[in-house]
Amino acid sequence: MSIVLKPEMITVDCANPRKLAQFWAKATDSAVLHDYDGSFVILDSTPRLGFQLVPDLTPGKNSIHVDFIAENREIAVADLEALGATVQSVQSLPDSEFMWTVMKDPEGNVFCVSDQEH
Repeated sequence: MSIVLKPEMITVDCANPRKLAQFWAKATDSAVLHDYDGSFVILDSTPRLGFQLVPDLTPGKNSIHVDFIAENREIAVADLEALGATVQSVQSLPDSEFMWTVMKDPEGNVFCVSDQEH
């Protein structure tokens, strides 16, 4: 038997799914596809992004995060900051021009932005 999985959606546990979905809708130029009474909100992004209400958020660093590519990383980072994200650090690979910015969304979920595919 061979199992083949295809990524369908990345789901984020959060305290306010509607508010966080609005941030990510603006950041990814997508729209709300489904809103289940504010307890679970799905965007029409690719892959889909889901935001689910949880009573207790997991403390500490995410063990999984999303990497995004932008045409211009610096401009994208500034735009994301204007929406409420914060910059944590700028990283690069040793002996490489590949750089990315580590950020947190308004609820503290870590994500990265680069301007090159890797």
